[in-house]
Amino acid sequence: MDSNPGDTKLNPGALDVPPPPVRSAMDRASPPDTAEQLQDQWTRIRSRLQQDVGDVEYRTWLRQMTLGNVDGDEVAVHLPSRFLRDWVRGHYADKLNALWQSENKRIRRVDIRVGGAGASADASLAERDGSALPGDADTPDMPMADQMAPSSDPTRPEMAAPLDTRFEFDSFVVGKPNEFAYACARRVAERPSSPGFNPLFLYGGVGLGKTHLMHAIGIELSRRDAAPIQVAYMSAEKFMYRFIAAIRSQSTMEFKEQLRSVDVLMVDDLQFLIGKDNTQEEFFHTFNALVDAGKQIVVSADKSPSDLSGLEDRLRTRLGCGMVADLHATTFELRISILEAKALRAEAQVPPKVLEFLAHKITSNVRELEGSLNRLIAHANLFGRPITLESTQEVLHDILKAHDRRITIEEIQKRVAEHWNIRLADMSSARRARAVARPRQVAMYLAKQLTSRSLPEIGRKFGNRDHTTVMHAVSRIAELVEQDADFGERVELLRRMLES
Repeated sequence: MDSNPGDTKLNPGALDVPPPPVRSAMDRASPPDTAEQLQDQWTRIRSRLQQDVGDVEYRTWLRQMTLGNVDGDEVAVHLPSRFLRDWVRGHYADKLNALWQSENKRIRRVDIRVGGAGASADASLAERDGSALPGDADTPDMPMADQMAPSSDPTRPEMAAPLDTRFEFDSFVVGKPNEFAYACARRVAERPSSPGFNPLFLYGGVGLGKTHLMHAIGIELSRRDAAPIQVAYMSAEKFMYRFIAAIRSQSTMEFKEQLRSVDVLMVDDLQFLIGKDNTQEEFFHTFNALVDAGKQIVVSADKSPSDLSGLEDRLRTRLGCGMVADLHATTFELRISILEAKALRAEAQVPPKVLEFLAHKITSNVRELEGSLNRLIAHANLFGRPITLESTQEVLHDILKAHDRRITIEEIQKRVAEHWNIRLADMSSARRARAVARPRQVAMYLAKQLTSRSLPEIGRKFGNRDHTTVMHAVSRIAELVEQDADFGERVELLRRMLES
């Protein structure tokens, strides 16, 4: 027999059978993981992921992930919406892959999908989210009909408030106190998302025109001949209500997708979010998502970002990184211009003396100023009487009484002396050094602006000075306010402090 003793006798039919697959040492050592083992691995992965990214990021983007099927070396992770799936794919896919491979060497790929049990995760979000629970102070009830009101405007998302067509750029009266904010708003309306103008932050006191400018931006953008721009305007209060309603109705993903799909988001009165931590967090992530996508943000508040101390530091920092524009308190000249424009639009005959009287008496709030004029015009039309100074005092007696100036000259002198760090006695002394004379002139100027005292009366309060000295001081300070912006800011600050 020629066969080699070491040869193995082969079955002829075995040549047609493919050899068994080569199994790695790991595969031979252990059987496939059970469903319980995979779930334990997933629990550990989620815990490590939460530690790595932090509670805020995890709660916002990753909490709603659920484990899907395992097919060979691929594991599926489910999320309840396309938006959330795309976000997790773009920001966390590599980390998920690395964590899975550290837990299970068989897993080579993580497939992030839409669907699965994750769609029900909204139900548990409301139960686990600290300050966004029914019954909390942060969660006032809101009529269901108002939660997602339908919109007839295709450029306005369902949750956005309608824009008021009365508030256009053409009807905004521009003056020195608001010209910068007006120019910034115009720029955003013409070229949204311009470098340096995103976000646009408008701030100022009540009734100075912030809301008017926001509506004007939205109206201008919605009327563009080019492709329609989707604009969403809402108050911060409405933003919070709709966020809470979305949690209650288990539709937070729809809420997020609607807001993140707009081209321009405008949120009014942001100071309302102070103390609302969960709503601030949601707004912060909405803000980041839109700015990162090149969309425009416009925000208003009663104070500058740096002065909104109740907001999170990261949010205040982001709000201040664009263009911040202040609407100052109105001047007498601007108030006259506003009243004249309002009377012209109403086609009403209002004597100049009446307009001057209103502009002197109602100084802090443009809405109240316009409302007073509307009341005068309506009264004249209803009773067929002309508008006179006497009828104005009669019709507006309640408003005028509330606006009677109670600021004293002594209070003005004290505040100005403190601001310039001089002695209070210097206000009535004979000293004529510039370091004393200039603050004294400012105090006289403010006394003329903020009190109803006559020039001789003001002069007597400043060391029995002649009324011509007071006239010269008022005229000189008025010139300096126009010529020197820094000096004008100091005088305006003093005025605000005294009126507050």
